[in-house]
Amino acid sequence: MAVTRTFSIIKPDATRRNLTGAVTKMLEDAGLRVIASKRIQMTKEQAEGFYAVHKERPFFGDLVAFMTSGPVVVQALAGEDAVLRNRTIMGATNPADADDGTIRKTFAESIEANTVHGSDSDENAKIEIDFFFDENEIVG
Repeated sequence: MAVTRTFSIIKPDATRRNLTGAVTKMLEDAGLRVIASKRIQMTKEQAEGFYAVHKERPFFGDLVAFMTSGPVVVQALAGEDAVLRNRTIMGATNPADADDGTIRKTFAESIEANTVHGSDSDENAKIEIDFFFDENEIVG
């Protein structure tokens, strides 16, 4: 199987509770390697641009407000079948439906404050990585 890339965000609910290292450890233990990482305070413009696909949805304003409510950690990850591997360790969007041992089952506070975001396809992974990282920031 080929090594591919995916994108992850450790959300404000997790950074507020100082879970960055614990979440990253779970990603690494699942066979993913962090090849770029930075802690940022997402601006309203960044959040609106990143989540533009949801612009017409009723939760868009709340999502933007949540993602700008505190620092996040954006990461590019690499590994065999990275998107699927990341989505598996993240768990279901609703932590009540997530499998035991997943990030969301372990750490999420709610369906909205669910600790992590991850790309849903190889194509979106590239778009999302490129949104936050220059190629020279990706090492490994």
